[in-house]
Amino acid sequence: MIHEVLPVGMLQCNCSIYGDETTREAIVVDPGDEIESILERIQLHGLMVKAIVITHAHIDHIGGANKLKHATGAPVNMNQNDTGLQKMLEFQAAMLGMQPVEQVEIDQDAKDGAKLVIGATEIYVMHTPGHTQGSICLWMPSDSKLIAGDTLFRESIGRTDLPGGNGKQILQSIHDKLLKLPGETLVIPGHGDPTTIEHEAENNPFL
Repeated sequence: MIHEVLPVGMLQCNCSIYGDETTREAIVVDPGDEIESILERIQLHGLMVKAIVITHAHIDHIGGANKLKHATGAPVNMNQNDTGLQKMLEFQAAMLGMQPVEQVEIDQDAKDGAKLVIGATEIYVMHTPGHTQGSICLWMPSDSKLIAGDTLFRESIGRTDLPGGNGKQILQSIHDKLLKLPGETLVIPGHGDPTTIEHEAENNPFL
């Protein structure tokens, strides 16, 4: 599989381009900004974007989704529990001193257990509330990879002091769902360096 991780925007959100080398089908996860750079990488690999997936509705993860949707025609997937947060994008931009971003229409609800298929690869949605109420992770069992959004970081977890955050909930999500994945699972967080489930189980002070 093709997997490029591009840190984009002022908060350096990790945007993932995940594509099949045979069918050239792909998904793009968290296109928060710098859509021109994302499109360049998509074109470089000759990929066709089948879906855009938003792990949660903070502006640094969803800010460029409408522009990418118009460029590719791909449907946008987001968990409906973040709809209220999505409607606050103008407020979020003002809080961060950013220019307002284009609102995007959500085409599909990324429900817990939903499945996306890219070529022969199955990608499963895991609803992991806590950072926000609609936070999700994407689990690729055939690649032993997890795109974790802002739920789990290397030796840290997502902050819970923003609207929709819940400290007890995020720990429950991590313990009940993420730590049950194989230890060798490579975790791509929403910001910063990758890690593994095993490393976090043994070294994460929050867990």
